Amino acid sequence: MQMTDHVSYVVTDPKGTIIVECGKMLVNGGYRIKVLNTINFKKSMHYNPFHYIRSEKDILKLVNTIIANTKGEGEKSTEDFWVKAERLLYSALIGYIWYEAPEEEQNFSTLLEFINASETREDDEEFKNAVDELFEELEAENPEHFAVRQYRKYKLAAGKTAKSILISCGARLAPFDIQELREIMSYDEMELDMIGDQRTAMFVIISDTDDTFNFVVAIMYTQLFNLLCDKADDEHGGRLPYHVRLLLDEFSNIGQIPKFD
Repeated sequence: MQMTDHVSYVVTDPKGTIIVECGKMLVNGGYRIKVLNTINFKKSMHYNPFHYIRSEKDILKLVNTIIANTKGEGEKSTEDFWVKAERLLYSALIGYIWYEAPEEEQNFSTLLEFINASETREDDEEFKNAVDELFEELEAENPEHFAVRQYRKYKLAAGKTAKSILISCGARLAPFDIQELREIMSYDEMELDMIGDQRTAMFVIISDTDDTFNFVVAIMYTQLFNLLCDKADDEHGGRLPYHVRLLLDEFSNIGQIPKFD
C-alpha cells in the first residue's frame, strides 16, 4: 500500500494481518482508519446498513442483497413464490422502519422485533397481530405509503401460507439475532459515504475458513459501491475528490453482490 495525497483504500483483510502491518504507517500518514471485523466483533467499528438508505430504491437493493446472501427455511427457500413473498415482507417492514421509526431504532434489531411480532393463526383468518395494527394505522393516514403498498401485497398470503413465510424469514435472519452482531449493527461509525471525500483506509477483516458472517461484508460492499458511484455522479461531476482503491483479496468468497459480474 502506497500513501498518496488523494487516494483512499478499501482492503479485504483475511485474518486481520494487513491492518497490523500497515495501520500505524497509515495513521501517521494522516489516514482515517475504519475497521469492519467479522472475526472478532469486539474489535469492529459499528456498521448499520439502515444508515445508508436514501430512497425506496435503496430499500429494494438492501432486500435483494439480504436474500442473495442468506438462506431461508428448507426447500421452500429456493422456490420463487416464497422468495417473492419474503421480499415483500422485508420491503414493507424496512420501509416502515425507515420512514416511521426514530433514528435510533432504524436497524436490524427493530426488523427482528417486527418479524417476531408478526404472529399468524391458521384457524383464524381475521386475527390481527401488533404489526398488522401498525400498518392499518399507517394505511389510514397514507394509503399510498411505500411500506403500506408492500405489506398489502404480502397480506394476500393468508393463514398457513403466511406462517410458512414467517418461518423462512426467521431462518434467513437468524444470523442477525446474535447479540454481538445486533450491537455492531445498532448504529454506524463506518461513514461509507465519506471514503471518497476524505483520506481513509478501511479494513474489512474476514475469516478465510468460516463464511458465516460474510453476508455482512456483501451488504457493506454493495452499499459502498452504490454510494460511491452515486456521490461521484451527483456531487462531483463523475470523479470523487479521493480516488478509492480497492484491494479485494478473497473477493469471490465474500458473498453475492447483486448486478456485479
